[in-house]
Amino acid sequence: MSSSGTSGNAPGTGATASDADSRGGAGVSGGASASGSGVAAPGTGTTASRTGATPRGGTRPGADPAEAGSGLRTAAGILTAGFALGAAELVAALVGSGSAPLTALGGTVVDHTPDNVREWVIRLVGTNDKLVLFILMVAVAVIVAAFVGRIERSRRPIGSVLFAVFGLVAAGVAVSRPGSSWTWALPSVIGVGLAIMVLRGLIRRIEAYESRVLVENGSAETDSGSSEFDSSDRSGEIDSGTTVSGTVVDEVGPAGSGADVRGARGNGGETASSTTVSGSGAEIDRRGLIRTLIGVGALAVAAEVAGRYLGSKLHSVSAERATVQLPVAPSPEPPVDPAADLRIPGLTPYLTSTRDFYRIDTALTVPQVSTETWSLRVHGMVDREIRLDYAALKARRPIERTVTLTCVSNPVGGDLIGNARWLGYSLAELLAEAGPHADADMVLSRSVDGFTAGSPLAALTDGRDAMLAIGMNGEPLPIEHGYPVRLVVPGLYGYVSATKWVTDIEITRFDRAQAYWTERGWSERGPIKTGTRIDTPSDGASVGGQRVAIAGVAWAQHRGINGVEVQIDDGPWQSARLAAEPSIDTWRQWVYDWTPTSGTHTVRARATDGTGQVQTAQLADVVPDGATGYPVVTVRVG
Repeated sequence: MSSSGTSGNAPGTGATASDADSRGGAGVSGGASASGSGVAAPGTGTTASRTGATPRGGTRPGADPAEAGSGLRTAAGILTAGFALGAAELVAALVGSGSAPLTALGGTVVDHTPDNVREWVIRLVGTNDKLVLFILMVAVAVIVAAFVGRIERSRRPIGSVLFAVFGLVAAGVAVSRPGSSWTWALPSVIGVGLAIMVLRGLIRRIEAYESRVLVENGSAETDSGSSEFDSSDRSGEIDSGTTVSGTVVDEVGPAGSGADVRGARGNGGETASSTTVSGSGAEIDRRGLIRTLIGVGALAVAAEVAGRYLGSKLHSVSAERATVQLPVAPSPEPPVDPAADLRIPGLTPYLTSTRDFYRIDTALTVPQVSTETWSLRVHGMVDREIRLDYAALKARRPIERTVTLTCVSNPVGGDLIGNARWLGYSLAELLAEAGPHADADMVLSRSVDGFTAGSPLAALTDGRDAMLAIGMNGEPLPIEHGYPVRLVVPGLYGYVSATKWVTDIEITRFDRAQAYWTERGWSERGPIKTGTRIDTPSDGASVGGQRVAIAGVAWAQHRGINGVEVQIDDGPWQSARLAAEPSIDTWRQWVYDWTPTSGTHTVRARATDGTGQVQTAQLADVVPDGATGYPVVTVRVG
């Protein structure tokens, strides 16, 4: 018998078996020659040969079964993790939105992120920090889930164990979050439990597919790469389903009765030169697996969408907020003085729209607090403890004030600052009713989500318009800005005063209690530092013309702004023109009319507050009590 790897003549039959893979031949009793993966049906002279055909769908003959199933395993891990999160979100809609695994874990990440990392992220992405955190968490989940799918085996469920560990950790974190109960463990436990069942089922099917690939693609060949069948042992028959050198023989009857080779039929000296196995059992299994994986992914998406929709219906207070009627203050704020808003192109408006107002807080998901359930407790070092519900609060005398709020994370020249009209109730009056003890010096306010801020008691009772706010720019507080009630305190950075969704006020001492940020190394008192910002021209801008308006805003809340100066390159400081100042608790616009010369110039600005204190040139980071330094822009003229 001759087998060259390219063509061979089977003696006594006149049939030729060819194999472009050059894998060698195998003699088959009955006078037929099989080279490579070709198979001769005994007694018929029919030869089935392969030319390295790849099954439709991508599994090549002789492929490693583990390689064939690796992509399916990866997909199984990722989609199962998505199913876990989707199912957990659906359960969380019934238990509480904060109980979802990603929400609970994300809140813990926020609480324990090092300050320098947190501030770097805020500088980089601003108020999109929470979105970035969610994206990073999802990316990590995808990587871990892919690994879980790759290592999971039906007899060694290592991946399932990792899923279970994640579920237990997420459940533990959830029940430790502020306002939680034991039921907050249910989303993680149920979601991961269901996911493990799905993963186990998928892995069993993938392993069955890999086993079939092992058989159908020739991985069960002998060490010599050939299989010989002795006609005396088999009586001239090959059972249905027998695999010979990578080709599945579908059905072969007794010798001389004709042969049916899957994907090829031959008669007499007829040769099948290219067998296609698109209908093989392995390919059928693979297609079924892909359909199942798509189904799991669809279920994951459906559960996630349904969970969020159901949660919004069950817990959202948007509809309630739309029905809230704000009271009218006895002495409402007058319309904005036209002289207070210079209306220069590129200059920030005097009043910040609610849509554009910055939002920096520790809430990964916005708390949904109803006026029906909201209450406030004032206690601690007081003569009388006070409890108020929303109706009792609204029965008090309202006040309306324009106040500029500033975030301590605002860098020099940054935009984490905004000016709005606030409607609420005097905090000083409420504290006076409670009767703080003489030795008390701190007001520790607490949010429904566990955030705390420590404000100096003196700053809340010195005559400034600190308030429990319920309205912003003529509307009920937006949910993300603290609906239904928040604190607004002029002159203090938000981290020590601007508690949103406030439900508790404790009168205490700084040497007895620490607030959220002071526990993390930030300053206790948090007075806002004198600052300014150049809004126009922007850094790197090209300008022209006979005159250029350099304009911006300056602030020193509860001290006011007495002056702003501008310096061009290293020249003398020149006084800018100030807009009107309706209140010392708001920022103040300014403009300097510059006659430029051609070339590149460096522009700086500095402000002087109402006490005569000039803004410092010393550069300091935002940690621990706010950034300092002059804002600087570079412009090109001509």
